[in-house]
Amino acid sequence: MAQRDHDSGDDLLQELLLAYGPCGQEDAVRELCARELQPVVDDMWTDEAGNLIGHLRATDGAGDDAATRLMAHMDELSMMVKRIGSDGTLHLTQLGTMYPGNFGLGPVAVLGDHQTFTAVLTLGSEHTTKESPKIWETKPDQGDKALDWQHVYVFTGRTAEELTAAGVHPGTRVCVDRSKRTLVELGDYLGSYFLDDRAAVTALLRAARLLREREQRPAEDVYFVFTTNEEIGGVGGSYASASLPGRLTLALEVGPTEQEYGTSVTGGPIIGYSDAQCVYDKDVADRLMAIATERGLAPQAAALGAFESDASHAKASGLTPCAGLLCLPTLSTHGFEVIARSAIDAMAAIVVDFLLPSRAS
Repeated sequence: MAQRDHDSGDDLLQELLLAYGPCGQEDAVRELCARELQPVVDDMWTDEAGNLIGHLRATDGAGDDAATRLMAHMDELSMMVKRIGSDGTLHLTQLGTMYPGNFGLGPVAVLGDHQTFTAVLTLGSEHTTKESPKIWETKPDQGDKALDWQHVYVFTGRTAEELTAAGVHPGTRVCVDRSKRTLVELGDYLGSYFLDDRAAVTALLRAARLLREREQRPAEDVYFVFTTNEEIGGVGGSYASASLPGRLTLALEVGPTEQEYGTSVTGGPIIGYSDAQCVYDKDVADRLMAIATERGLAPQAAALGAFESDASHAKASGLTPCAGLLCLPTLSTHGFEVIARSAIDAMAAIVVDFLLPSRAS
């Protein structure tokens, strides 16, 4: 399993993966997206929810009610300081659906108000007995209790006073350290933490660039929306759906590849027909399936269970009348994720075909 060459075409994805983007603090990711988006859209701004938005006008001035909102989220699964021990240890809670085992024990980045520094997420020594109950109860041959946030803590190597000086307090974000964010090759596949949703962000940026290069305007106005706080309830996407013109919100996401859904990481793009929040619009899903099929991409239709997106949150809340979901087939979502090397290009191509006048319904 080799590290990716930084001179390869995956530079942007790697750059996005290295940027910290915890929920509500997506600034570094937004800056990278803005750099790529600004040259290929007619207008660009950041809204009051922190979403980055690029506007591309339609070929013949179609009405606002026909606009399409395309969304990929900038935030990542992360942690937040719950309390600080007198010995300078940090006790955490999660931001998003994740557990210590999703990313493992090891280096983390503490994003203090005045300083960002590396610390270590740890459980403690396995060489312990019942006198160390938090460790003891997680041992498979003893308590056999699943490792959870009350068992682990962050060793900072700093005093409580030094942490205060660094701007660390309850609410401070903690992320998996950059040393664990290197994109790797696995034959025809790529692997990394946080492909959710940096791979889809890359695909959305690529789609915007392809539209500009073709010098062909979309059938409807398009809003490219890079959203905030998706992992904690689709907050940014819901705000954008409510505040931007248009009737369709289409989310670009990672998609689980499991037997229960009949999906595989070896297959083509996953088209969502439903998830835990909503039933997606059948005409939108059918159209995505048709486009992918015509391109020979072997799309996978899916009725998903424990899954939510910016689009489904918006539809369930009555903030968009129509919603769709297009996913990169992803192994081990919310863990060390794996996608096909061709998946990002495939997603971008489907998005372009979906938007162009020749594909308009």
